[in-house]
Amino acid sequence: MSITDRLAELGVTLPDAPAPAANYVPFVQVGSTLYVSGQISAGPDGMITGKLGDDMSVEDAAAAARQCAISLLAQVKAACGGDIERLVRVVKLTGFVNSTQDFGDQPKVINGASDFLVEALGDIGRHARSAVSAASLPFGVAVEIEGIFEIR
Repeated sequence: MSITDRLAELGVTLPDAPAPAANYVPFVQVGSTLYVSGQISAGPDGMITGKLGDDMSVEDAAAAARQCAISLLAQVKAACGGDIERLVRVVKLTGFVNSTQDFGDQPKVINGASDFLVEALGDIGRHARSAVSAASLPFGVAVEIEGIFEIR
């Protein structure tokens, strides 16, 4: 089954790739490796803000991480000239969680992105990963995730 069909089966339509919020490019391709800049947690209703260990649940933050993964795929699609089928595999994610000093469930939050990518992409969605705490993130968002992908 194609990536497009799998996404449709999940009810996911990739949005237009978000524009950079500062002086950087959204992705850089080196050979068949695509480096995608950090995507902040945002959905159709705007930015998803909050701090884990304070005013946001792990479940809500995992949903925010899922939105980051959707934005990552939107950037991959843009980098591939609109053809998401050129994606070979997800190589690595680095997830940053806006959290208090004593919060320790960052991996559970980033699972929102990892679980979605495996559900949407199957084995090519399995990846290496880091999940780390951040004292704050841009615009007060709950999650930011960057990714490395192999494309053809």
